[in-house]
Amino acid sequence: MAWIDEMRQRARARLEAADVERTPPFVAEGDLDNATPVVMVDASPKIEDGLPWAVRVAGAWSWRIILFIAAIYLLLRVVALLRIVVIPVAVAILLAALFQPVTAWMRRRGMNKSAASALVEVGALIVVFGGLGLIINTVVGQSASLGTQVSDGIREVQSWLANGPLHVSQAQLNDTITKLQDSVTSNRSALTTGALNTATTVTELGAGFFLTLFTLFFFLRDGGEIWRFLCRLLPQPARVPTARAGHYSWHTLVSYVHATVLVAFVDAIGIGAGLFILRVPLALPLAALVFLGAFIPVVGATVTGAVAVLVALVTVGPVKALIVLGVVIAVQQLEGHVLQPLIMGRAVALHPLAVILSIASGVVLAGIVGGLVAVPILAVLNTAIRYLVQHPEGSPTSDREPPGTRPADEDEEDAEEAAEREREAGATPPPETSLA
Repeated sequence: MAWIDEMRQRARARLEAADVERTPPFVAEGDLDNATPVVMVDASPKIEDGLPWAVRVAGAWSWRIILFIAAIYLLLRVVALLRIVVIPVAVAILLAALFQPVTAWMRRRGMNKSAASALVEVGALIVVFGGLGLIINTVVGQSASLGTQVSDGIREVQSWLANGPLHVSQAQLNDTITKLQDSVTSNRSALTTGALNTATTVTELGAGFFLTLFTLFFFLRDGGEIWRFLCRLLPQPARVPTARAGHYSWHTLVSYVHATVLVAFVDAIGIGAGLFILRVPLALPLAALVFLGAFIPVVGATVTGAVAVLVALVTVGPVKALIVLGVVIAVQQLEGHVLQPLIMGRAVALHPLAVILSIASGVVLAGIVGGLVAVPILAVLNTAIRYLVQHPEGSPTSDREPPGTRPADEDEEDAEEAAEREREAGATPPPETSLA
């Protein structure tokens, strides 16, 4: 079949011609077996080539930021849906940080971990319910005279407003009182709805209380095992750095909670003593309110102190209320200039602006509970992130201390470390730095 042979020869010729065209001009035909493969690149212009480099970078960052914000939004939505579970777990973590040193001390003395956890939890319940019982007895015991004191105090305030420097007329006072009464009457349905919502909230509080107790017991008993289990779920290279970051973050949280309790105790003792000396009714409940409010840094003690001033105003008059205001301001100055730098500064190194913004964000997102846990979360993230940035391989810090307790200013930290090394080496101390 001559025509078949002719077709084969033509096809072979076309293939040889194609190979010659694909061969680079600098490669000889005899060296094709040893030649380096040539990668053909499409050099045709693309649409993005006409955009400036800054625009392309901004676009690349933009969609990543959008995805990041979307992920945070979805996380917050999930937390909001599971708030009945998330809030008790968060409270249990804070309580575990408070009581874990006591449990560890008992276990070092040979006590079983289950018994130690149960004993600590029962002891905490006795203290809490004992304090609540004492506060309730105080309120009930003073309720008989409280109404008379409030009425007398209101009349004294009205007299001061009318005859004092403000010179408010009696007609204006009566008009204001009438408007308040009308407002309460017109919003009676809203108050009834609020009462029903309060009943639902009480049910949720009861469920959250028992869930907190149950979770706290296992955090005290098996906290270390739970954290190791979670770390084992991560990829192998991330296990050690994550575990050690969690270890340092937990120590930061423990230090923060202990420092907060001490500061809150000092605030409650100072303001409560002032209320007791001035014979303000409900001094003990108000001191307990100050103690609880101090767990929200900067804001909590101020707000609860204002409540104490208002109670003093309507019960014992403007003069003693001004004295109570002075006591609250003095205690706040003691906290801000002595206790916070001396005690809290050793626990966390957070800028006051970061604390205020975190509290505001927490209150907006989750109310009072959000304000309570905002600063601990910020302190934990500060420690974890700074450790992972400085020790990505998971090695321990040189001083075995959490990095979150160091100064936030890197230049200040480097200067302190350099000065410490020079002092240890016996070198000449550095010259004084001008503050001008």
